[in-house]
Amino acid sequence: MTVAAPARGKILVVEDEKDLVKLIRYNLEKENFRVLAANDAETGLIVARKQRPDLIILDIMLPKMDGLDFLRALRKESQVPVVLLTAKRSELDRILGLKLGADDYVVKPFSVGELNARIEALLRRASAPSKDGEGEKPLAFGGLELDFERHRVTVRGKLINLAPKEFAILRLLIEADGKVLSRDQLLERIWGHEQDMEIDTRTVDQHIARLRRKLGPEGSKIVTVTNFGYQFKA
Repeated sequence: MTVAAPARGKILVVEDEKDLVKLIRYNLEKENFRVLAANDAETGLIVARKQRPDLIILDIMLPKMDGLDFLRALRKESQVPVVLLTAKRSELDRILGLKLGADDYVVKPFSVGELNARIEALLRRASAPSKDGEGEKPLAFGGLELDFERHRVTVRGKLINLAPKEFAILRLLIEADGKVLSRDQLLERIWGHEQDMEIDTRTVDQHIARLRRKLGPEGSKIVTVTNFGYQFKA
């Protein structure tokens, strides 16, 4: 008797095109994911809160509440990876989605292979183990404290809610140990394969600006090096 392999994780699809949901479900289930679905953003939020999926695929154009409003609400309580589905090709729409905390996006029509690759990359990034398999001790820089293992950042004792890419940028800058990282280096390290999707260095600046705002008085530790990039000064 063949024993079914355990599910690799839960993926929530928030999309009102039923045929597209069926296509995504079929292909993800072939890859042994458990797929949840919601046809509108309000239902999607309820499912996300109850089921705690490992990743969310989110359409921007949805009835009632649109995908960007969904993302705003979600990011107040969860940092689950989010892939946006969009029919809009303008740079403004892409940057807005990324600023609100999306981790990636694909433009309709898209290939299932492309979507699967984005999902796999995000899940690998989210589950990457600590170096050498050892636990990492929390770090403190004045009023800024970071716990890489728990994905927690506090400023003067207050927990700060960072999107995955914001956290990754902060970690990279800290691990650079005072070295300056260029915008291109940050783009390559954080966005990787996404560079061919017309994401440019302005996206890095947008994320840095948002990160500084969230860190409040500790945001000044992220220093701009004119015409080059950024540096973390403890």
